[in-house]
Amino acid sequence: MAAIARACSAERWPAQVCAVISSRGDAVGVATARELGLAVEVFDSAAFGARDAHDDALAERIERHRPDVVALAGYLRILSERFVARFAGRLVNIHPSLLPAFTGLQTHRRALHAGVSVHGATVHLVTAELDGGPILAQAIVPVLADDDVPALAARVLAAEHLLYPRALLWMVQGRVELVDGRVRLRDPREGERLLAIGVDGAR
Repeated sequence: MAAIARACSAERWPAQVCAVISSRGDAVGVATARELGLAVEVFDSAAFGARDAHDDALAERIERHRPDVVALAGYLRILSERFVARFAGRLVNIHPSLLPAFTGLQTHRRALHAGVSVHGATVHLVTAELDGGPILAQAIVPVLADDDVPALAARVLAAEHLLYPRALLWMVQGRVELVDGRVRLRDPREGERLLAIGVDGAR
């Protein structure tokens, strides 16, 4: 969230972060958002028993701000099909693997166990299929011989902080279109959708 907000301001996007909505008031991101001067709402998910009631109330909160793009950044709930349908085409998520590999949880541990030589992160449009929406962009991170889960996770996180803002910028610029269920950029001037991230997290 902080990487997105800072990029939006520093790069003078044709957009602004209209609100940060969190299910936890003690989340670090809430304090950071307030420090950045962003509007913040804390949405108590525990107050709702049924998932549909929760998602309907969350959707109403989001729509009060009239966003063009809704970015999930650490929102660790599986959203209902009708919530996803309500924001279809403008609901974006980032996942810590090179999808379609390693959907779900424990991605870094599973990547190390599988012995892959590269790992990374994926920004995708959200659909009803968990971690299965059309891919906007991916970042490749090498897996080193002496990696453990924390070391690999840290490099992937550094890549995410570069990748997610770039993909969202394409969204707010109106450059993203879906063709036969796949993402196509209307103008390739920003380069490829597949980015190589160095071992130290730098481009």
